Amino acid sequence: MTKRLTLSKIESLMKNAPYSVEERFVRYVQIDTTADPESTSFPSSEKQKDLSHLLVKELKSLGIEDAEADQWGYVYATIPATSAKEGIPTICFCSHMDTAPDCSGTNVKPIVHRSYTGAPITLPDDPTQVITVEKHPYLKEKIGDDLITASGLTLLGADDKAGVAIIMDLAEQLMKKPEIPHGKIRILFTPDEEVGRGVEELDMEKLNADFGYTLDSGELGAIEDESFSADAMTFVISGVSAHPGYAKGKMVHAMKVAGAFLDALPKNEWSPETTVGREGFVHPTSISGGLEEVTVSFIIRDHITAKLAEYETRLEGILKDIVAQFPGAAYTAKVTEQYRNMKEIIKDVPFVTDYAIQAMENAGITPRPTIIRGGTDGSRMSFMGLPCPNIFTGEMAIHSRHEYVSVQDMQKAVDTLIELVQIWEKH
Repeated sequence: MTKRLTLSKIESLMKNAPYSVEERFVRYVQIDTTADPESTSFPSSEKQKDLSHLLVKELKSLGIEDAEADQWGYVYATIPATSAKEGIPTICFCSHMDTAPDCSGTNVKPIVHRSYTGAPITLPDDPTQVITVEKHPYLKEKIGDDLITASGLTLLGADDKAGVAIIMDLAEQLMKKPEIPHGKIRILFTPDEEVGRGVEELDMEKLNADFGYTLDSGELGAIEDESFSADAMTFVISGVSAHPGYAKGKMVHAMKVAGAFLDALPKNEWSPETTVGREGFVHPTSISGGLEEVTVSFIIRDHITAKLAEYETRLEGILKDIVAQFPGAAYTAKVTEQYRNMKEIIKDVPFVTDYAIQAMENAGITPRPTIIRGGTDGSRMSFMGLPCPNIFTGEMAIHSRHEYVSVQDMQKAVDTLIELVQIWEKH
């Protein structure tokens, strides 16, 4: 019977196979893969495929012959099993290649700060951008680590190129060390996760995996199997156009209706800036238009799916009351489902999470089970038949110019995955 290798044995094996995660990460973040929330194409930006093609090339160089990028930009690949056992579930590791449109991802200049001391980090291309432990308390745990930041003008892209680099490092380690026993492993890299479309064109039959894990969480030891449920809600507000010189008693300005609507939202609750933990919120994400018509878009979030409908009814009620104050104005509303709380699926297969926790403990890491105030590709894949918790990468301060990642956190994520594939082989 094949036995799981001990941590000391794995460390011995790795002496001749050093981590590649830092070098890979620095290379990947310099490729602009910003998603475009206004686009109707898929992927939303063709430049995401630049990373897809590079990853396929690198996977093939590792000896993974079936690596491919499809027409949509998804990357699929297989690490062949090394165990002779039958019936080992096929496990998928997934990360997304795109970066958030909230902050520029063009011309990212990664900087490696060796042996972080705890002192403020001033980003050189914009000295007003200073990363401190006061603003980012997790940094207190990273003293002595090697940190990577951007230069001050862009986000870094650790969300989720840290996950991409971790999975690519794992592939290299496992292809070089067939002594590590594991079943078949599927690799999946997705586009457009940041705009909520990451699995829109995913071919689950081609993926052909039994269980999965996204690598898209933050702090060392984080393991997440509960996410928000999410909808998008769009209102189109109609006014009445008239020449401004002759508008008295005629004009109804849609922009003013929209402004009154936004001003009527609760100030001390029900928003991202006033909620925490399992508290849900509504959040306006964009507004566009002019005198005659304005579109206002929201995202709706809660861990309890049934509450989304309550929030949507309440939100529409606020607008209805506002519109009543502007005779002649009107509106339409549209709700679009985005994703659902993965816990609704994973609760029936709790061992998927338990194995990840055990893997962290085997790798000498203290697990931090937590919930996601957001979603991952795994949220949707869980409902597509692939239960898919989320594992840490070290990515922190995401979607901002203060984004950073610990090299050692990424390396420990690789250690966790090496342990995890052996646990699945054992079971």
